[in-house]
Amino acid sequence: MEKNRKIVGLCGSLRKGSYNAMLLKIAGSLVPEGITFEIVPFDDIPIYNADHDLPETEERPASVAKFRNALADADAFIIASPEYNYSIPGGLKNAIDWASRGKDSPLLHKPVAVMGTTQGQWGTVRMQTAFLPVFTFLNMNPVLQPEVLIAQAQNKFDAEGNLNDERTIGIIQKKIENLISACKV
Repeated sequence: MEKNRKIVGLCGSLRKGSYNAMLLKIAGSLVPEGITFEIVPFDDIPIYNADHDLPETEERPASVAKFRNALADADAFIIASPEYNYSIPGGLKNAIDWASRGKDSPLLHKPVAVMGTTQGQWGTVRMQTAFLPVFTFLNMNPVLQPEVLIAQAQNKFDAEGNLNDERTIGIIQKKIENLISACKV
């Protein structure tokens, strides 16, 4: 990843104490030295409305412009998210909608790795599948293997946010390695 130096993380949960925020921090700690990892928040972005987007207006809302600029610096993305109603959480989908618009979309053609954890049994498999049409439309390069689908999060994370499952940590590490390899293509 000689020319690629930055991975941006997005968390699909805005909840304090989110297992997915913990997962994203763990993923960021596994990014190799020499590559910057930054978690970019989006909790101040308004609901998408084309009347407030280009070309209908001269400029996007300030929070959206800031978000898009932070994404533009990324060479790749890691998304850690829960599953809401068998799909992508609304806040995350809204942020992606704002970032996806226009020929200047900071998401176009970039590698992305999705992972998730839940207290239930399915480990966010449906949320991850729901992202595939979005990635297809944006011509992104989703890193599909290995799948990081962590079920029963309450039994795998401790009170400090550490993941207690070495096998899962190894899977996350492999996913990040594959994401970095996708940047070299």
